[in-house]
Amino acid sequence: MKKNRLAAIDIGTNSIRCIVVEVTKTGSFRVLDDEKATVRLGEGLAASGSLSQAAWERAVTALTRMKKIVDGYGVKAIEAVATSAVRKAANGAAFIAAIAEQVGVAVVVISGEEEAELAALSVRNHFDMEGARYAMVDIGGGSLEVVSALGTHIEEIYSLELGAVFLTEKFMAGDSARQPGQDKLRKYVRSSLKEVFAGERSQFQCLVGSGGTITAIAAMVMAMRGEGYGSVHRYEVLRSEVVHLLAMLARKTVKERREVPGLNPDRADIIVAGVTVVDELMRFFDANVLRVNERGIREGLIVKALRTHGLIPGAAEPRTWRDAVLEFGRSCHMDEDHALHVTKLALKLFDALEPAYGLGAGARRMLEAAAILHDVGYFINYSSHHKHSYHLIRHADLFGFTPREREIIANAARYHRKALPKKKHDAYVRLAEPDRQLVSRLGGVLRLADGLDRRRSGVVSGVTCSVSNGTVIVTIASSEDISVELFGGKIKGDLFEEAFRKRLLLVAEHTQS
Repeated sequence: MKKNRLAAIDIGTNSIRCIVVEVTKTGSFRVLDDEKATVRLGEGLAASGSLSQAAWERAVTALTRMKKIVDGYGVKAIEAVATSAVRKAANGAAFIAAIAEQVGVAVVVISGEEEAELAALSVRNHFDMEGARYAMVDIGGGSLEVVSALGTHIEEIYSLELGAVFLTEKFMAGDSARQPGQDKLRKYVRSSLKEVFAGERSQFQCLVGSGGTITAIAAMVMAMRGEGYGSVHRYEVLRSEVVHLLAMLARKTVKERREVPGLNPDRADIIVAGVTVVDELMRFFDANVLRVNERGIREGLIVKALRTHGLIPGAAEPRTWRDAVLEFGRSCHMDEDHALHVTKLALKLFDALEPAYGLGAGARRMLEAAAILHDVGYFINYSSHHKHSYHLIRHADLFGFTPREREIIANAARYHRKALPKKKHDAYVRLAEPDRQLVSRLGGVLRLADGLDRRRSGVVSGVTCSVSNGTVIVTIASSEDISVELFGGKIKGDLFEEAFRKRLLLVAEHTQS
């Protein structure tokens, strides 16, 4: 038995998810396995009031397979919960008893409010929402959970019978997405929201969503945008995109929806109901941005279990994106003194250029992360370590950054040495044109700052920067001889000149030691 490993199983109305994690030496945890089975446990539940024999058997088969996988990892404990379908079914208790006897897993049926609390726990583990007013939503097959919050403070928790499977069976049986059933569905969702929130309509800066409907929306929008970030976790979708997506899906038959890029064919029959709920939520709360939490309830269950078993602190301090970046860099054994010195120089250059070029606060944060992590590729090999840095950063779980931001950070770090961005570089070409320009500028600043610490000795105490006609004049302060740093800056100023379309002039300024 591995005392630092746990498994969590989430038995939902549409699917069953199983996750296995291992606690690391730093006190966080990493995912070892993530298994999903679409069993439609709630199929026919609205009409019959009970779990069907076919759905029951599909669930037992899936859980038996998952139990064998979990046993292979030798976990300390399995935390398993069942949600809406089992909660509502007349034979739900019998199902739980059968799982305990046949599969050997003890399952706890949790309330809608407990579901919401677990989803909220997962959100706080992945998103920096300090000072923001927002709503967390989890859309399952049988129910919708909504948690209103301000920063880390939860205000209210609501559970509504607005799950994608439930609504599809109630209003859109068969292939009636394009029929009056959709209008009835929309009216039902609106009236349900109005009833629960009783005229107290809150406004939120964004929604943070989890569940299959949410991740499907993100995957479809990512495909529509022609983006390929590899993960929808922390992806951001605009309200206008949800509106257009719903209109497109509603025009199609179930068979046609199975061909929609980004949509799992197993979800084609229930996706219109799910997206309708998201559309109405964003309209009701006047939220323009949907942020995607790919982990959801099962990870909240893991965090809660890890705390219960004493494997992670019970009341951890709120994470910051900088803490996460430093933690990742240290896990790759980065040269921290060099990384932080290059970061200091890069940010000074950025702040001097910002008034003239309007790169933005978000860009500063991305530059800081790229500068801290630019050399993490050494962890793999010195040769081509800039390329290794790109891949390590791209696949890192960087708290507080969207997939787009992580891709920009990875690309900026990749260009701190060697070749400049080229059309044959697939990762660079995949970016939208504005993001390619941003990568070139951030990469140019980072590349120059790295050159100014050529000996990794921190002898450059500071830099100032001014823009004069066609020239950017960078004054480099030091009390020591910096001929090597001047040479390094000149050699590595090439991307800077190309990105800003200015000639670069480096000037040494001797200071008293």
